[in-house]
Amino acid sequence: MAGLEELKKKLVPLFDAEKGFSAASAPDLTDSYMLSEGGTVNLLSRSYGMYNINQLGLQKCSSWLLEESSDHSEKTYRCASHEMRIFGSIGSGASSVVQRAIHIPTHKIIALKKINIFEKEKRQQILTEIRTLCEAPCFEGLVEFYGAFYVPDSGQINIALEYMDGGSLADILRVRKSIPEPVLSSMFQKLLQGLSYLHGVQHLVHRDIKPANLLVNLKGEPKITDFGISAGLDNSVAMCATFVGTVTYMSPERIRNEGYSYPADIWSLGLALFECGTGEFPYTSDEGPVNLMLQILEDPSPSPPKQDFSPEFCSFIDACLQKDADARPTAEQVKEWTTLTI
Repeated sequence: MAGLEELKKKLVPLFDAEKGFSAASAPDLTDSYMLSEGGTVNLLSRSYGMYNINQLGLQKCSSWLLEESSDHSEKTYRCASHEMRIFGSIGSGASSVVQRAIHIPTHKIIALKKINIFEKEKRQQILTEIRTLCEAPCFEGLVEFYGAFYVPDSGQINIALEYMDGGSLADILRVRKSIPEPVLSSMFQKLLQGLSYLHGVQHLVHRDIKPANLLVNLKGEPKITDFGISAGLDNSVAMCATFVGTVTYMSPERIRNEGYSYPADIWSLGLALFECGTGEFPYTSDEGPVNLMLQILEDPSPSPPKQDFSPEFCSFIDACLQKDADARPTAEQVKEWTTLTI
């Protein structure tokens, strides 16, 4: 892989290793990348550090780009392209394709998420996703990260993830219609472990919590996936201001295009739980996005039928689906609450 000293030399016009960035000339490296002749992609971020990715795997160098940083530590994930054998497709989205593969040295089935580096928006998604996964490669409630590698012929970075052989909660709903309350209660307690970590430790808003991004394996373990559009918040009063994600599960403050923070994920989680428990999405989504957004803003927040669910379950969803973002509990509060009540 490209070494740190070699990369510093390449960045001499942009970066002085001793002086750091000047206030006047600091380049925006949140979406910078270089491609070496040897086939190594260097993804650069002032806040995240540097990621070197080639056909043999991924190397993360901590935030040496920051003037005040003295941390030059490295983390390496050996995950080579020649060690993979693809044998099926899992799915595709707007920015990526996910395939099923076997990692030959370990005989482990994995999921390979393929993203093209040559589109600016997708590069930012790669940085966000890899940063999130590198910081929590095997944290409870989050899909496990094995590494990443670059394939020069296709221009794609392949992110190697835990293969969740039970599919998503959306897949389960297509087969079973709804998920029993006791099963959901156990699942969401574990998902809240992951969400609490994203919010409280990594200071990230996921921004796309929905049944399709809540995966489960055949052991019954649920995990959050797809961190490509997550947004970092530097402190507790910071707010996001971008309109990304799935409109169907957006909170009222996001639809109003207001600043939003962690409570937006709590709304989405409550809506996903409602849909999984009742088997019905509470708003009419087949009359266009504008009508859907008006329903979310103007209609009373949905509540499960009390004759079909426990008071604790109904109370949990009612707390998550407060129209006022400030009235919603934090992920940590909800996690503690569900442990005691649901």
